[in-house]
Amino acid sequence: MSTQTPSPDTPEFVVPPQALVPVNGYPAAMMPIPPSKMFLIKKSLATFRERYPDRPVYDASQGDGGASLPGVPPEVLDRAHQLQREHGTGYDMPYGCDLFRQAVVEHYWQLDSATGWGPANIIAAQGGRDALEKVYQAMLFLGHGRIGDVIVVSRVPWISYNWGPYGVGANVMLAPGREEEGWAYTEEGIAACVEVAERHGRKVAALIVTSPDNPTGHTLSLEQQVALGKAALRLGIPFVLYDWIYHRVTDEEPMDLNRFLLAFEPEEREHLIILDGITKSLGASNIRNAHLVAPERVIRFIQSRASHGVIPSFYSQAVAIAAYEMGFDRAAATIVEPTNASRAVLRRFFQEHGLTAILGKGYYAFINVAPWLEKAGMEDSAVLGQYLAEEHGLAIVPGVYFSRHGARWIRFSYALPPERTQAAAQRLLEGLQALAR
Repeated sequence: MSTQTPSPDTPEFVVPPQALVPVNGYPAAMMPIPPSKMFLIKKSLATFRERYPDRPVYDASQGDGGASLPGVPPEVLDRAHQLQREHGTGYDMPYGCDLFRQAVVEHYWQLDSATGWGPANIIAAQGGRDALEKVYQAMLFLGHGRIGDVIVVSRVPWISYNWGPYGVGANVMLAPGREEEGWAYTEEGIAACVEVAERHGRKVAALIVTSPDNPTGHTLSLEQQVALGKAALRLGIPFVLYDWIYHRVTDEEPMDLNRFLLAFEPEEREHLIILDGITKSLGASNIRNAHLVAPERVIRFIQSRASHGVIPSFYSQAVAIAAYEMGFDRAAATIVEPTNASRAVLRRFFQEHGLTAILGKGYYAFINVAPWLEKAGMEDSAVLGQYLAEEHGLAIVPGVYFSRHGARWIRFSYALPPERTQAAAQRLLEGLQALAR
């Protein structure tokens, strides 16, 4: 190998020839990634306001407790401001800061040393989407090391799960799932995904398990999540990502990370990644803090990339630190308690009026509106969503926005005070009944 210094007049690659990125025309062949249709919901609601300025409107479309509920308690924000003043405004490390890592391990998860995991397994992110963009790349590069492999999601996934992985070079596959079972994963369905991917010359790079689910609210027990993870690992899938961003919004117990990790063998834990944060359970959507719990090799990969990209702000970490130090159950009570009360309101409402819905935990109910679509001759729930907003002042999210398999369903957010949830549910019923006349 030549050690001769190149001429200053000669262009020079940063990396050696054997490390150059191969030329590939796949970006030119990709579908354009569509923008979110959420803005259409707000536009339709504005039409109702113009027509009926004196009538109340109900927004059951959003998933932002900071907009519809009190959000982050003032004492948490005050403590975060104090932490920011003490910390200063210089750069932090790409993983965040040591105080954040310590708070996540000791105060939030109370991570047991028996898991073999600790602060080095934590990395901060500027919200869930930032964390996901980073982890998609890690799963592709550290798994099979190929662009174009497959990330498996549920049959009716969160909108951005369709497009976030695709934007970084992964192909997204909807797992088999039956409507009457809430499109829940099965071990046989995961195996079928691996088989189909192989027929297309690809491998499955990761399985994403979300519980409680967005959009359906479907919730899996710890044991069910462990079983799915072990099935994926047996099939040779290199990573299982668990999205627990809603798991604190429950009237049961949140996920126990210690019990979860210890259900896997140490070598299996090297393939697990957990996403959590404060955007939902603390109503901190616009503060943007999330964290990943992952094997150290994954943390190092993301940390290295983040040093050239997005380094999480200290203030977002400070809000989380303040909430974790306070005791997260207390800090999140202004979001979790009214949402839990609203869930109980909806459960009674659905039973009284014979509505079919998935109502697990988290923020969302997924409601079957097929009978009304058929009576009105509506093609799918997108048409219904526009009708409900413009004619009845109720914003929901059409299930078809998530995938065509949700075309007969709507997502109804109950991150609202219970009296608002009751009124919104009544407005929904009125709108549906009007279609049947």
